[in-house]
Amino acid sequence: MTKRVLIAEDEESIVASLQFLMRQCGFETRVARNGYEAIASLADFRPDLVLLDVMLPGRSGLEVCRFIRGESGLGGVRILMLTAKGGSADESKSREAGVDDYLSKPFATRELVARARALLGVACR
Repeated sequence: MTKRVLIAEDEESIVASLQFLMRQCGFETRVARNGYEAIASLADFRPDLVLLDVMLPGRSGLEVCRFIRGESGLGGVRILMLTAKGGSADESKSREAGVDDYLSKPFATRELVARARALLGVACR
């Protein structure tokens, strides 16, 4: 079964890069450009992994993360937080909100793919 990745990011250049990388691994993708779209996409897209920007318009990545963790039907969704804020306090807030992994921007594409694969328990094809 194809794994699904929701990309919750508002910067177009990053969206394009993330979509390319995830599709190269054979994952189905959907993009949400703000926190409201991310939450709305959860019900009908049912992602296995969310690549989640902390600073999203509308509702922040932390709010989206807390929403996911508060919904019993989304318990299996993995969350990889992507952020331009690289401080330890920001990482702590993300961990407290329930992220599975945390990656600071700019990130190496190989690192991102490796972490996404690890969270999903699959190899890139």
